Amino acid sequence: MSCNWGTELWDQFDNLEKHTSWGIDFLERYTKFVKERADIELSYAKQIRSLSKKYHPKRSREDESRYTWCLSFAATLQQLNELAVQREELAENLNSQIACELTRYTQELKTERKTHFQDGRRAQQHIESSWKQLESSKRRFERDCKEAERAQHVSDRIDLDSKTDGEKARQTAQQKQQAAEESRKDYVTSLNQFNQDQHQHYHTLVPVIYQRIQDMEERRIERIGEAMRSSAEAERKVLPVVRRCLDAMMDAAESIQPRKVTFLWASVLSVLVEVW
Repeated sequence: MSCNWGTELWDQFDNLEKHTSWGIDFLERYTKFVKERADIELSYAKQIRSLSKKYHPKRSREDESRYTWCLSFAATLQQLNELAVQREELAENLNSQIACELTRYTQELKTERKTHFQDGRRAQQHIESSWKQLESSKRRFERDCKEAERAQHVSDRIDLDSKTDGEKARQTAQQKQQAAEESRKDYVTSLNQFNQDQHQHYHTLVPVIYQRIQDMEERRIERIGEAMRSSAEAERKVLPVVRRCLDAMMDAAESIQPRKVTFLWASVLSVLVEVW
């Protein structure tokens, strides 16, 4: 599937300008999304670490080291702290590898876009100027032709009445004819120039400029796709450690032995009773 903007959208300059502006707005919005997500990951990591610290025993009680559920909870808190480290790493990757790069790329894209549309406006202004010159030459030629016709008509009429006035009228008519001929040459020159400018505009300048704009737009879209893949890859990168942490939590939970704990507690209680 292919589409050439230079040949198929040659008359859509304003719409192209609006569309590419919206594309950059989207890129900036996505960059902001990545930054906010990184902030959320950092905030989550901070809260998880604080939670782990809050519930971690301030001092080790002798009886806690005896009971498997206490040991399991301590191990869970330790793994929770490691999970916080992984969320921080994810946030760092989102910021440094994606958000910062997108911010830099956006500035480059804005500069490139500005250049392309400046070129487009210059090309449009040139063809419009060439058209105005053609119209001006045409109006001047039509005016000079009418004046030459009137002067010739006056000369033909005066010839019948006065020889002196007739000579003067003939000179005036010749001057008008000469002016009309000069105007005709100018008009032909302007017409040829406009035809040349028009051919260059629609067959060279516009296709090249619009193709550059299309290439720029496709690179922008591709860059967004790369950023989305990088975002997913950054999260997938921490998954192995996250899985190990969760596995360790599962192992800690599995290590809890209710019967052993109750037996141990009963034994400790019996010893205490004997001491008393």
